[in-house]
This record gives sequence, structure tokens and C-alpha cells, in this order.
Amino acid sequence: MPKKVVPEEARRRRRPTRQGAVLSEGLIVRTALRVLREHGTGGLTARRLGGALGADPSTLYRYFAGMDDLARAVGNELMGRALDGWTAQGDWRADLRSLGLALHSSYLAHPQAAVLTASRVSGRPREIAVDEAILGLLRGAGLTDRSAVRFYHAFIDLALAFAALDAGSLALPEEARRADEDMWGTTYARLPAATHPNIAATADRLAARMPHSAYPVVLDTLLDGIAAELTGRQPGHVAGPTESDDTRPGTGSG
Repeated sequence: MPKKVVPEEARRRRRPTRQGAVLSEGLIVRTALRVLREHGTGGLTARRLGGALGADPSTLYRYFAGMDDLARAVGNELMGRALDGWTAQGDWRADLRSLGLALHSSYLAHPQAAVLTASRVSGRPREIAVDEAILGLLRGAGLTDRSAVRFYHAFIDLALAFAALDAGSLALPEEARRADEDMWGTTYARLPAATHPNIAATADRLAARMPHSAYPVVLDTLLDGIAAELTGRQPGHVAGPTESDDTRPGTGSG
């Protein structure tokens, strides 16, 4: 049975840790990000985090119900950082695009943490603020609530899926990542046209493009779809199959 988290006002240490810091949720999350960067997802343990903070590992459980709760808090922090430098300018498409790129960049700034948290739902304030902003932009653009939720689902899952994919590459050892990227030039580019005519015809372009994220291209495709739905809607329009609820299982991310 998980331990009960102590309320915020009751859990503050009166004395600093051995590192001279006063513990807080924010400090623990920031330190967890550093531990993840230095030791990877398997290296985030209560013992190692306590050592980095200069505190007994058991102290962490006054702030978080467990390491899984801490992981959700890390994801919440990455979500929130996307909003820190983002401001809506009044153009729904430009605002959604810039917010999507900000989310992607926030996760890629901490690839090990992204691998750990991109598929999680924290239900914490900073994550909720991102979701509120996305839905506000979609509804403000003129979408029905049903369509706004459908496109919200696509938008947030797209951002987090590419964050996890691209972060997975960045989290690899440098030698392994370089070997993967070089494969387009060392293997694909040498395939003969007689057996692989399509790859041979596009080899140079593949080598130049594939080491980079496809997220901006796919994001623009999604935004094109939203714009097409807004343009195509006429007064009295009845929701068709494209606006029906999708009952297939989904990730529920974001």
C-alpha cells in the first residue's frame, strides 16, 4: 500500500539538506531531471536521488507517493516548460504550431526524462494548463466541441509520440546514434538501382532528411486537416463520420 503523501505545508524541512538546500517538490523534480540525464531511466532511484539532494531517500516519500508519482511530476514539469516561453498571438494555426513545437522541444531538452514520461498522464496543474490552452485554441478557431476533442487527441498524442521517438534516439549512446544516422549513407545509398530502384533514386535525399525529426511536417499535415474542416463547415452542417466519436482504444496520453 503506497504511503500517504504529506500535505505541502507540513512537509517542508526546517533544516537544509547536506547540500545546503531546503527540499521542495520543485527541487526534487529538477534534481530528478539531472539524475535522469546523467544515469538514464534505469538510474533514477530513491537512493541515487537522495544522494544527489543530500537527503535521506525516505524523505522523498514525504513529497511523492512513490517513484512512479515522481515520474508523473517530471512529465508535468516538461509539459509546463513548453508554456513558459509561449504566448498565444491570436492566430489559431500559428499558435497551435508554435505550442506543438514548444512541447516537442521541451521533451527533447531532456531525452531520458522524455522516454520515461511521454506516455504518462499526470493530472497535475502544468499539464492541465497545456491541455486547457490546446482546447481553447481549437474551440476558439470555431470547431465543435466534438471536433475540438478529436483534434486535441490527435495533436497531443502526435507531439508526445514524436517526443518519445526522437528522444529515444537522442538518449542512445553517441556512437550508436551516429551509426544509425550514417546507415542512410553507408547502406541505403549503396543499394543498386537494379534491385532497389526507388531507394536508389532518392538515396541522397533520404540521407539528408532521415536524421532529422519528421514532427514539423506531420504537425503541418494535422493543421491542414483542421483548416480543411473549418473551411468546409457550412451553417446547418450535420456531423458526419469524420466527426463521430472514435471508440477504438487509444493511448489517452496528455
